[in-house]
Amino acid sequence: MLTFRRALVAAAFFLTVFYLISSSSSNPPSVATPAVPKADADVEAAKHASTTAGTDKSPSRHNSAQQNPQGQRPIQDMSRMTLYEKLAYQFPYDVESKFPAYIWQTWKWTPAHSEFNFRDQEATWTQQHPGFIHEVITDKVAVHLIRLLYASVPEVVEAYNALPLPVLKADFFRYLILLARGGIYSDIDTYAIRSAVEWIPDSVPKDAIGLVIGIEADPDRPDWKEWYSRRIQFCQWTIQSKPGHPVLREVVSRITNATLAMKRNGTLRGVLDKNVIEFTGPALWTDVIFEYFNDKRYFDMTHSAGSIDWRNFTGMEVSKRVGDVVVLPITSFSPGVGQMGAKDYDDPMAFVKHDFEGTWKPESERHIGENK
Repeated sequence: MLTFRRALVAAAFFLTVFYLISSSSSNPPSVATPAVPKADADVEAAKHASTTAGTDKSPSRHNSAQQNPQGQRPIQDMSRMTLYEKLAYQFPYDVESKFPAYIWQTWKWTPAHSEFNFRDQEATWTQQHPGFIHEVITDKVAVHLIRLLYASVPEVVEAYNALPLPVLKADFFRYLILLARGGIYSDIDTYAIRSAVEWIPDSVPKDAIGLVIGIEADPDRPDWKEWYSRRIQFCQWTIQSKPGHPVLREVVSRITNATLAMKRNGTLRGVLDKNVIEFTGPALWTDVIFEYFNDKRYFDMTHSAGSIDWRNFTGMEVSKRVGDVVVLPITSFSPGVGQMGAKDYDDPMAFVKHDFEGTWKPESERHIGENK
């Protein structure tokens, strides 16, 4: 017969057994270990490529980054870093990552505003890229966004705020947003003819490409210097990139350093519209890209027949790969201009139509060099 005392003893026994079993089988709570972004040096070493723009060799992969165990990135003292090093630390580059599904554009107003006059153009980007996050950033929002993204690199924020012309800030913003977040930047007066999914040839693995650019100008004429800054000029009205790409890092570093130096010297207000192309525009962009193509830190120059320059790209009609960069022909981002070998809008290589509004310029300076 089960008495009260026996029942009490039995209950205590079962409770003790249950406690011992649960204590021995339970594990301490686990802490998820964040994945380490690949060290920038390792990624850049992985991008050894041919030094001739006409070839399409795959980069030789560097395996040390893949063998390193995952762990938390060590905190570094940024006070002793150069600006370039700060940007590399803050926005590491991983060529094997995916292109972020962002589309960035800027204008005075958002599409919801009654004075927004680019609805047709803006809508094509959303239509061609379902599932992408598409943002039209106003000037006021851009200030706060740059302050947020570059809070740890205050000299960049200072330089952005110091630029005296809206066009300078517009140029700088595209580099800044792509360096920090990646994706596609395109001017507000552009139409997306085809999806960015088609921009990189099927024969090129997307995990080996970190930057997609197009040719803006290929003026094969003796007076080309009267119309353009460079014999081959890469456009920066449409760019696709992965975050942290070294080209963007270098461009941001140069603009920041030059701006702050001119601010200290009291000469920043002297920057005029005619200086924009060299200061923040396609001339600077083109120079940095060519320097990158010839930089021994990123490319194996052992078997190079010479430096990569405009001769490697003039007259091209299909895309070319140089390391982790895909260069598109002039037809891709400038179809229908009727010059320099650009084909029409229905050409298979036509990806983006640009209206060339040049809305920041005086009317007399818009469409310079067209149909000449």
